[in-house]
Amino acid sequence: MSVVIRPVQTTDLDALMKLSGQTSFGLTTLPHDRPLLKERIAESQRGFARIADKPGGETYLFVMEDLEKGEVAGTAGIVSKVGGFEPFWAYRVETSVYASETLKVHKEIQALHLVQEHNGPSEIGSLFLAPEHRRGANGRLLSLSRFMFIAQHRRYFDPVVLAEMRGVIDEKGGSVFWDALGRHFFEIDFPKADALVMRDKQFIADLMPKHPIYIPILPKVAQDVIGRVHSETVPAIKLLESEGFAFSGMVDIFEGGPIVSCATDDIRTVRESRTTEVFKIAAKPIDADLFLIANTYTRGFRATAAPLALVPGKGVEIDRATALALDVKKGDALRIAPLRATQPLQRSVPAAADNHLVPKTPRPVPSKRKKGR
Repeated sequence: MSVVIRPVQTTDLDALMKLSGQTSFGLTTLPHDRPLLKERIAESQRGFARIADKPGGETYLFVMEDLEKGEVAGTAGIVSKVGGFEPFWAYRVETSVYASETLKVHKEIQALHLVQEHNGPSEIGSLFLAPEHRRGANGRLLSLSRFMFIAQHRRYFDPVVLAEMRGVIDEKGGSVFWDALGRHFFEIDFPKADALVMRDKQFIADLMPKHPIYIPILPKVAQDVIGRVHSETVPAIKLLESEGFAFSGMVDIFEGGPIVSCATDDIRTVRESRTTEVFKIAAKPIDADLFLIANTYTRGFRATAAPLALVPGKGVEIDRATALALDVKKGDALRIAPLRATQPLQRSVPAAADNHLVPKTPRPVPSKRKKGR
């Protein structure tokens, strides 16, 4: 155990700037912009300081700290509820049937319908791990630690969680989906539009066409990337799918990347996690399987992946290094969960009848989209 997940601090600004300089195009929530990152840190600190009975759009930004080197290795974030003052925008993929008895034609045509949500579900994002730290269980820990926080502070979050997955973008920041659609209305290139989202979303409401966009009239290269993820995002979406997330029927309005969702209580880590207490702290490392382990604090939240020994009826045994990293002592509460799924998942479309961001029934998706996901 050499890394820990914790809330971002003001002193992490330089480290976040360094990390953001390593990201490629499309990760808008980690901009290489010092003032914006400073504001993101401030928003997160306000989120951790606010104890709410229900989600109100609070932001929680976490960092992974390498304890041996004393450096920030990655980031991950949660928004308790999307929408609010600045709406959440997406395209919903809907299928309509067109038929003519005269011509003996029966066709299913898919179209993109603009969605504007002011009271949406919770969202996870801002996931980035420095290349030199992409080893062992680090990526899994960074992603799943968010679900440990959600499980411990369940009332802070919506009944549904979604994630916007980065779509297909080339090494120069180009998006064939944007070039085929958005560029005609905004007259700016994809990187500039992507950057503007972090500053002000009003331009979307001003210029985005409100009528359905029929997918077959788009260029074939644009059709082929709808619902597909960036090559660097493949591990992230596979991990979320193993946690119970599935395609929501929506895609990003800029580059067409898929939006996945899951009922919060059905997320594997949330469902399988439980609280216990520290029964014993061993002086030496424990020879046991790795577990997700987190303390039960809010502002002082800490999570890691470390071995632990279950002591039936009494709690768990952890080693001294883990106790120090989590800032816990004997008798303190912990939340633990298996690092990986222990049984096959029974997936279902999240039920949220009052939330139109999540379809009540699955909608057809072209076979090419399934291939790319």
